[in-house]
Amino acid sequence: MNILILEDERHAANRLTELVAATASDATIGAVIESVQEAREWLSHNNADLILADIHLSDTLSLELFTKDAITIPVIFTTAYDEYVLRAFKFNSVDYLLKPIDKDELAAALKKFNAQHSPAGIESRLTTLLQQMVSGKQAFRSRFLVRRGERLIPVPVADAAFIRADDKLTYLYTRSDQQYLIDENLDTLETQLDPDAFFRISRSYIASIDAIEKVVTHLNGRLKVVIRHANDEDIFVSKARANAFKKWLGK
Repeated sequence: MNILILEDERHAANRLTELVAATASDATIGAVIESVQEAREWLSHNNADLILADIHLSDTLSLELFTKDAITIPVIFTTAYDEYVLRAFKFNSVDYLLKPIDKDELAAALKKFNAQHSPAGIESRLTTLLQQMVSGKQAFRSRFLVRRGERLIPVPVADAAFIRADDKLTYLYTRSDQQYLIDENLDTLETQLDPDAFFRISRSYIASIDAIEKVVTHLNGRLKVVIRHANDEDIFVSKARANAFKKWLGK
């Protein structure tokens, strides 16, 4: 795996080089570059499998490489600035790590890159894409961007157990029982999530099929739903939605 590092601070570049050596035995550093202009010149004669890029370089933002130059090489952003995260994920971004870079976080990001871009990972993604094209199936949301302290963390939708609305706040709960605050409301998320995998249980809950632990018939045609790891004991599907919910469970 050939890695290009874009970093204009020598200390940060040295640390990143050391972390790569400690976490990826198959990685080689093709170059350490301080500016977008130098990166353009290097990439015109060389290639990289992955870019580790700070946002602010010596001449301008590294994001220009992916907008003006249309560079499509996968990138892990390594930066002290969190305000660019939404723009960064529009590109072929694997992860967005905030400085000081943590060894375990970098290792996890490199593992994610390998999973996505190894021959097996590419074959799996192409198979999924072809299946969607043949079936005409909509491409649904694939991850959430959540905040944990100063860290911004992408969480795969596949890890989501359920989403709960509480007053004006929305919380994502994962299969490993982690809780995150997210920005979108349930109305928006309902249109973005695969309806084969998620169901709008009520005004307060969207649940994954795998999170449904038990369903019990209740008064007035309602269904009482037990969602794994949910503290709320009174989660009901209304009579009007009960048939749709049962059809969803039986797909």
